[in-house]
Amino acid sequence: MAVQFTEENIETLLDEAINKHRIVAYYQPKYDALTSKLNGAEALARWLDEDGSVLPPTDFVELLEHSTLITRLDWHMLCEVCRFLHVQLQNHVDCVTVSVNFSRYHTKEPDFIERLCGIVDGYGIPRKLIEVEITESALVKGRNIIQFIADIRAQNFSVAIDDFGSGLSSLTFVKEVPANVLKIDRSLLSGNCENEKERIVLESIFNFAHRLKLSTVAEGVETKEQLGFLRTCGCETIQGFYFSRPVPEAEFELLLRQDHQETPGEDILLTQPPASATQLLLDAVFMCYPLVILSNLSRNSFYMMVYENFTTTCCPSTGVYTELIVHGASTMHPDDRELFSRTFDIQTQIDAYNRGERRRRVVTRQLGDDGVYRTVETTNFYVKNPSSDDILAITLSKQLEQ
Repeated sequence: MAVQFTEENIETLLDEAINKHRIVAYYQPKYDALTSKLNGAEALARWLDEDGSVLPPTDFVELLEHSTLITRLDWHMLCEVCRFLHVQLQNHVDCVTVSVNFSRYHTKEPDFIERLCGIVDGYGIPRKLIEVEITESALVKGRNIIQFIADIRAQNFSVAIDDFGSGLSSLTFVKEVPANVLKIDRSLLSGNCENEKERIVLESIFNFAHRLKLSTVAEGVETKEQLGFLRTCGCETIQGFYFSRPVPEAEFELLLRQDHQETPGEDILLTQPPASATQLLLDAVFMCYPLVILSNLSRNSFYMMVYENFTTTCCPSTGVYTELIVHGASTMHPDDRELFSRTFDIQTQIDAYNRGERRRRVVTRQLGDDGVYRTVETTNFYVKNPSSDDILAITLSKQLEQ
């Protein structure tokens, strides 16, 4: 008969199972949404009963989560994963990043970072192969969670926020925490993604995740239709029964060996969905122009899309366009301020557009955050809003080589 877990016996049974190596890691593979190639895995705890049966985490994890006992399981799972990866690396098998779940209780461990690094480094595992997975509930209930995640990232580990969308405070925390992976909870996927409201929510989540430069993983993907829709959203990684259930070590090792055999590469132009192709285009634009602004000249408003690695970072992200120009002129070299203000005067631009002008370019010297003036090229491209007569300006700005 299978073991019966209670609050009274769970600690004794846990220690015994760990000592007898009856708690093992199963691996649920993750796959590239476009190429269907193995690109990661999540380690999941399985308890082996004395009769050989496998007990799922639903039988014991909830009891462990009622106390700090869950942390013992987490550390044990990290060791199991590191031991497995160590063997694979010794056998020259190409490995993928494996995520390991950590409870909110770890935020209270003063030596968490030291212990994490000690275990991973002790097994000789490159830190890029271990991803620390933290549930969304930890964002709300954990202590100093932002600094906790920042400290983990500072040690070159990836950090994933698990079960995103299952709680009520998701957006508030995700914009603050320095994680780099967002795992979309399976509860947001129902049926074949035919519900229009569900599709809108998912599209919005992937859009803001990309804007925040978060890698995305969709959990619980079970159908071809779900996969197809997620591809159109630009989801990068798929985890779910559609590709694979969690598998024991031996099967996962076979997947690693098979998936890394040399195979002809696929043509990205044929496999890339429209949403992802658009994101590639935007990434290319941002690579060349670290400052991109969308402005509505007719309504005197603007919205900044990106502002990274530019000479100055003290520009408002949204607001009144005329105030933006005043602010921009104040950062220019005194000899260039009039030129900048005249070039991007809102009425002057509208008049120029009505005369047929579709582009306006100026080169100025702008004061950087470090107190040094640098030569900057700013170009405005003008288009009409297809749904109104509003005149829109797309501003692309970059620092010129000295």
